[in-house]
Amino acid sequence: MVRGLAAGGYMLAALLCVEASAFAQGFAAPPTMRMLAPLGLERMWWAQATIDATRDKVRHIVADEEIVIVQATSGLTTCFDAETGKKLWDTYLGRQDDPSFPAITNDDYVLAVVGMTLYGVNKRNGDIVWQVSLPTHPSTSPSADQERVYIGALDGSMYAFNLRKIRELYNENLLPQWSHETQAWRYKTAGEVTAPAISDGVRVTFASMDKSLYTVTADRRKLVFQFETDAPIATALVHMDNWVYLASQDQNFYCINSQNGQIRWHFISGSPIRTNPMLVNRRIYLMPERGGMFCIDADNGREVWKRPKLNDFVASSKSFVFASDESQNLAVLDRGTGVPRGYLAMRAFPRRIHNTRSDRIFMASDSGLVIALRERGREFPDYYEFPEKRPIVPLIGPEEPVVTPQPEATEGGT
Repeated sequence: MVRGLAAGGYMLAALLCVEASAFAQGFAAPPTMRMLAPLGLERMWWAQATIDATRDKVRHIVADEEIVIVQATSGLTTCFDAETGKKLWDTYLGRQDDPSFPAITNDDYVLAVVGMTLYGVNKRNGDIVWQVSLPTHPSTSPSADQERVYIGALDGSMYAFNLRKIRELYNENLLPQWSHETQAWRYKTAGEVTAPAISDGVRVTFASMDKSLYTVTADRRKLVFQFETDAPIATALVHMDNWVYLASQDQNFYCINSQNGQIRWHFISGSPIRTNPMLVNRRIYLMPERGGMFCIDADNGREVWKRPKLNDFVASSKSFVFASDESQNLAVLDRGTGVPRGYLAMRAFPRRIHNTRSDRIFMASDSGLVIALRERGREFPDYYEFPEKRPIVPLIGPEEPVVTPQPEATEGGT
């Protein structure tokens, strides 16, 4: 019996060594439950995106509350159900090896810029519904509100395209030939537009390498205000309520009023900020160059905690924050204190979603193997931007005690 236990121990150690060796050499294999359990994680699913393994690589991976989208360098785009991993569709967007930007989604469409074309794809089945030819080389992913799609350009222009006009021309079979008719307006800045615009349907806000943030009216591009910094703005903007948060390479992180440009607070990072800040549950995760990760209170700009050697945000759950370190390990941190619970070797999965919309972790290898992880026991997801989309959790009360009816006593009975 003792010999059998010893042999089992040696076998377990050998299996652990094989797993560690595979990850150390960069082989893409899903982490096992034994690797995840000590970190308070569990695997939801893993799946393979449609990809030409001989020459193709994953370029982007994005997700919303419902789907995960994998975009390959060839233009092959694969869509999975975010909770089950079921492959929903795949399709080609653009020509092979065209440059592309991360896609975005709304309730009905996947919107993607590939090469010089904006694509509208049916979110449910992957059909290309329409395509619009762009007037110049894009520099950002699209963004959208109910009436327009906005795309930044390398020449410093911000373009707005009319969705109603796009649908009209599509129904008349006039796209992409009459794409110029879909342009609602253009606003020109003095530098490359660096990140997708933010729109609330009334105002559109975007940043430029000319060191300025611009807010214009959504319908007529009238300038509302211009906020100037001392260095280029090279990262994405984030927003909450009536506040816009922007990182400048002058080592300052600003919170400003989206209606008038007044500064609410600013945070000095100590080094240039070139990684996109992330906003989840009124916490901002800021990653200055070689400065580690700061967790900042979005309401007052105060530092909640800081962890060195972390360089990218991945996701946040009820208990944890997940981040990448300098060696591409997945760090699991206590959400309240930032104290590490542990690290998971995940160098084989370098493509990671910066998930600010739910508590799920999505990662992909260059060859298209996608894995989804979650905090242990969290079968139902938490949604941050649109909490109303969360599935209704059934209320299960304690079972009523079963009462066995007793036979009535009869006269003379016992």
